[in-house]
Amino acid sequence: MGYDYDDSNIFAKILRGEIPNDTVAENEHALAFRDISPKAPTHVLVIPKGRYVSFDDFAANAPPEEITGFMRLCAEVVRAEGVSLDQGNGFRAITNAGNDGVQEVPHFHLHILGGRVIGPMLLMPE
Repeated sequence: MGYDYDDSNIFAKILRGEIPNDTVAENEHALAFRDISPKAPTHVLVIPKGRYVSFDDFAANAPPEEITGFMRLCAEVVRAEGVSLDQGNGFRAITNAGNDGVQEVPHFHLHILGGRVIGPMLLMPE
C-alpha cells in the first residue's frame, strides 16, 4: 500500500463535502463522525483533515499542531459520547493499517467504540 494517498477515497470525499456524514465534532485539524455500520452503541471515526494513509504515516509526517488537534478532538469525542473514564466505563480506540491490519479506507482514521463491553482484543488462532 505504501503512503501514496488516493484523493478518491471516501474520507477525502467526506472532507470535501461531496458525501454527507453524521458529524459528532470538528476542529481545524480533524473531523469526527458516526460510523455508518456501527459495531457498538458508540462508534465514531476520527480522521485528520490532512492527507495521511495510516497511523504511522500520520505520526511520522504530520506537524505537531495537527497531531495535537487530532488527539484533542479524540478526547472531546469520548467526553461528548459519555464513554470517558470520568463519565462512563471506558472505550476502545482502534486504527488499522495496510492489508495485514485490514484497513478498508486508505486515509488514517481512529475508531472510538464504547457503550458496552467490547470483548477481547484479538481472538487467538486455533
